[in-house]
Amino acid sequence: MTAFVRKPAEQPVLREDWHENEDGSRLLLLKYPLLERTGIVEHCFTTRLGGVSTDIFSTMNLSFTRGDEEAAVRENYRRLARALGAEVGQFVCSDQTHTVNVRRVTAADAGKGLTRERDYRDVDGLITDEPGLVLSTFYADCVPLYVVDPVHRAIGMSHSGWRGTAARMGAVTLSAMQEAYGTRPEDVVCAVGPSICKDCYEVSADVADIFAEEFPGHEQEILAESEKNSVGMAHADKKYQLDLWKANEIIFQEAGVRKEHLAVTDICTCCNPKLLFSHRASHGKRGNLGGFLYLK
Repeated sequence: MTAFVRKPAEQPVLREDWHENEDGSRLLLLKYPLLERTGIVEHCFTTRLGGVSTDIFSTMNLSFTRGDEEAAVRENYRRLARALGAEVGQFVCSDQTHTVNVRRVTAADAGKGLTRERDYRDVDGLITDEPGLVLSTFYADCVPLYVVDPVHRAIGMSHSGWRGTAARMGAVTLSAMQEAYGTRPEDVVCAVGPSICKDCYEVSADVADIFAEEFPGHEQEILAESEKNSVGMAHADKKYQLDLWKANEIIFQEAGVRKEHLAVTDICTCCNPKLLFSHRASHGKRGNLGGFLYLK
């Protein structure tokens, strides 16, 4: 077991999945037993371990746009595909701009964003019912959302930062799957992926106000005043700790997902900067992690 800092849980929510590369190094992925038990998907959340990138991108960077060597990033994807039992040409990549736009993808989209150009923009969520298409989204503190519909054999993979969470990206993804495939929330199995925890995520009062308005009755669950605030400080000057994990859990449950069908991460990206990329922990000097999901 790697020494991840984990948040208190009855038992570990994510398991470690190690793969040996051809050069003898080891690639580490994180997986949800809850999703694996559906029997119809392969999935993972990547870590920093097992790639060939160096310096601030060490070693498993998946971003082509942050200054890393392209050849290194492509080798990282090759290793990832091998570990997932897929081909690089099966990946379909998001184009994340903090929207709640969800795109239905088909075999015609295979390779887009990786082996060929995307012909779409501003897409933070992907859904499909076609086997073998690896839905691919990217992170360095924001929240990955995994959605599996075992009844209709359909899946969704979405990126949700604070803006996406405030706009209920999880519910939007479910709605898109319902429209496209007949998905029913009570049937789906979902996971809230590794991302920044409440203790690490300080936000300004204007962001806190948005969440207080969007989640009435849940303010005490998702917001806490920062210890930095002083008596008599104007509200506009205050800072708050925001719990994106809890907010996304609430979104899924209010959309109709059963509690027993929902796994919420116990691993924070910011608490584990040697093992995971974190924008906040690194002050922006970092690579990207990825969340991946495909139908067998």
